[in-house]
Amino acid sequence: MKSRAGSRSWVVAAAVVLFVAWGCQAKGKSSGESSAPFMSAAASVPAQAASDAPPAEKTGGFDGQKAYEYVAKQVSFGPRPSGSKALAQTQDYILAQLKSFGCAVDTDDFTSDTPIGRVPMKNIIVKIPGERRGIILLATHYDTLRMDNFVGADDGGSSTGVMLELARSLCGKRGRYAVWIAFFDGEEAMKAWSDLDSRYGSRELAAKMAISGDLKNIRAMLLADIVGTRNLRIPREASSTKALVDVVWSAARKLGYQDIFVEEESSAEDDHDSFLKRGVPAGDVITDFSRNGYWHTPQDTLDKISGKSLAIVGHVLLESVKELQTK
Repeated sequence: MKSRAGSRSWVVAAAVVLFVAWGCQAKGKSSGESSAPFMSAAASVPAQAASDAPPAEKTGGFDGQKAYEYVAKQVSFGPRPSGSKALAQTQDYILAQLKSFGCAVDTDDFTSDTPIGRVPMKNIIVKIPGERRGIILLATHYDTLRMDNFVGADDGGSSTGVMLELARSLCGKRGRYAVWIAFFDGEEAMKAWSDLDSRYGSRELAAKMAISGDLKNIRAMLLADIVGTRNLRIPREASSTKALVDVVWSAARKLGYQDIFVEEESSAEDDHDSFLKRGVPAGDVITDFSRNGYWHTPQDTLDKISGKSLAIVGHVLLESVKELQTK
């Protein structure tokens, strides 16, 4: 996925899941195609995984347990690389949830030329209107690495669960500025991570917003990625806009999460780059994934995810949006 340098209440039960592998490898590694179906038993999920989320009234209305359930549903579809049937099921699920929240949603179906051929993709964008011109853009990717048995509970699933719960919290609320929540397809490389083979969805949205004139109205773009791990630790992302990172870290300190949003720095290539390159203030909220032991392996499973971690990140992002609405 990303290259990194520097220092780095009901319980959702696990079931036996049948799913189909949709290929092999991505970012920075060679890959081949695998079409053979397989059967895999889902990892047993500890009972505390969902129930460790604090009550929503303690996290600004963000429900970490619901966010966990959204992650579990995604994982139940199996591997979800771009163009796969499982990702189409995930798209339908995301859209159904957003509709149930009363969100206004745009979809953008597009086709990308990739090293494995032309691949159909879909961006999903929630648009919450504001009182003045200006957009606060929140974002995640919902596709998974093209690797056998990779279900991406943390890498793709966790941040998508957070953004779905943010949509539930924010849709219907009108602030000074519009809030858009983008669910990007095609963040993962089809073969090997590069500027051209990665970040298809975010590059697509940034380009289309430039054409429409909306790009200049983005006041801040905040991306979340790989945010569900149990021992959560999030350093400042070095390429992100410093003033925007300061807003997020100030919100984390205010809420008492300074031991999780730490005053260290490391770097990641991610979907925020597509907006940074066009002059948009952008930041990436991303854990120190190089240390989690399961990044880009089939061990990125639901048992690695904590409802508490999802709740903390969601709480900080809600508080950050509140602060950005005052600027």
